[in-house]
Amino acid sequence: MGIVTKTGDGGMTGLMTGERVWKDDLRVEAYGTVDELSSLLGLAKHSAKVEEVRALVEGIQKDLLRLSSELASRGKPFGRPIRTDDAERLSSMVEGLEKRIPLCGFVILGMTEASARLDVARAVCRRAERRLVSLARAEELSPSVGIYLNRLSDLLFMLARVEEEAMGALCYA
Repeated sequence: MGIVTKTGDGGMTGLMTGERVWKDDLRVEAYGTVDELSSLLGLAKHSAKVEEVRALVEGIQKDLLRLSSELASRGKPFGRPIRTDDAERLSSMVEGLEKRIPLCGFVILGMTEASARLDVARAVCRRAERRLVSLARAEELSPSVGIYLNRLSDLLFMLARVEEEAMGALCYA
């Protein structure tokens, strides 16, 4: 099967289960926003100066593929679903970074190119979480998916601060 299928020309798309849904379906909105987030993380990864940040972002992108698969297949992902331990792993990372870079006020966002890209990704992550809440109000979802996105936005905030600290650009209002 090629990329051009013409099956979406009428405004519908296929889930990984084969089910056809409208392109503005809450589920499509949710996994589409997660896809947007992963794309932005790809940009952030390539502008990051800190190797630790690049490696973590790539791992997050792999998690987001699993998360998207779960959303696009109505909870029957192709591969391991997002679980509570995935969110706990992110929490541990955030806690470690908070010890390394204690925050002492409101941060001015985007002080470097990489941190700006991570800050935009964090904002899109929050939007993905809102889309997920809308979907969860209409259909049953694993709570782990929402918890993961909530922790991810915290981690992205801290990764942006890591980039700024490394460049001597961390700035408080």
